[in-house]
Amino acid sequence: MKKLALVVLSLVAAAIVMPASAATLVPPGNTSVEQPPIPGASSRRTQATNTTFQAKYRKIYGLLKSDAALRDKIRQAAAAYGIKPIHIVGAIVGEHTYNVDAYDRLQTYYVKAISYLSSQLTFAYKGEDVSDFVERPEFADCSSQAGSYELWECREQVWNRSFRGKTVGGTSFPNDRFGATFFQPYYAGQTFGLGQLNPLTALQMSDIVHKVSGLPQLDVKDPNQVYKTIMDPDLTLAYVAATLKKSIDAYRDIAGFDISENPGVTATLYNVGNPEARAYALKTENERRSAAGEAQKMPEENYYGWLVNDKLPELEALF
Repeated sequence: MKKLALVVLSLVAAAIVMPASAATLVPPGNTSVEQPPIPGASSRRTQATNTTFQAKYRKIYGLLKSDAALRDKIRQAAAAYGIKPIHIVGAIVGEHTYNVDAYDRLQTYYVKAISYLSSQLTFAYKGEDVSDFVERPEFADCSSQAGSYELWECREQVWNRSFRGKTVGGTSFPNDRFGATFFQPYYAGQTFGLGQLNPLTALQMSDIVHKVSGLPQLDVKDPNQVYKTIMDPDLTLAYVAATLKKSIDAYRDIAGFDISENPGVTATLYNVGNPEARAYALKTENERRSAAGEAQKMPEENYYGWLVNDKLPELEALF
């Protein structure tokens, strides 16, 4: 009887881990020989600062290579969230190559973090604070969401469905992302810190980071603390790691792909966001392909992730 019970327990355990083991491994490397097109906005930002993508890459690479303490922080954050350090490095390199220049010294990020505590920041649109905005009746169903990720994902979906590009209650709302509308006090599309996180992503990851790293939970009513957290390297790396881990888990559990060995794919998802929605879209596409007798579509890297995979030997050598 005891032997039978052990067999049953073994089968149950096997069933629990089956989804992860059954996931199709996405091998390292790029799927395309040439880099996908770089968006014009990224090119314009780079040209405006009289530099090049290659120069920006060398700058962030130089910071990573010269700062052993930063590499140790990256190792620790990666270990806490069960991912390889190269995923964090890929996200940082991609952001500072195609979005903003890196600062020359890590200390500058700490100084900037402190400065945000004294700034007068708000998360609002046309004078309506986002904490009041999400109390509108359209968001009522989101209140049942237990976690910060699920809560803000729900609110973002409501925004897209009920407000984006529409006039509601006499207020016209832009046809733009929820984060760009309410969570950019300086200018739309701006991200901050070593990981170039936006405030909405940080709020989504708050519960996970609180659970794993023990950091205080972020409050949407305290924008200054949100920005301080994003700018402080000792705090933000946990959020970067949590965001990457979320993408890896989503693609494994939803789409059936193990992307943990391809930092170009995880960097791509870090760049474009919404990993769960993209995982569901890939699952749907592959179900269609399977029914049609076609080969499955693998996760692919964009221009941002392509660079990470292309520079992989050099980046991995840092660790």
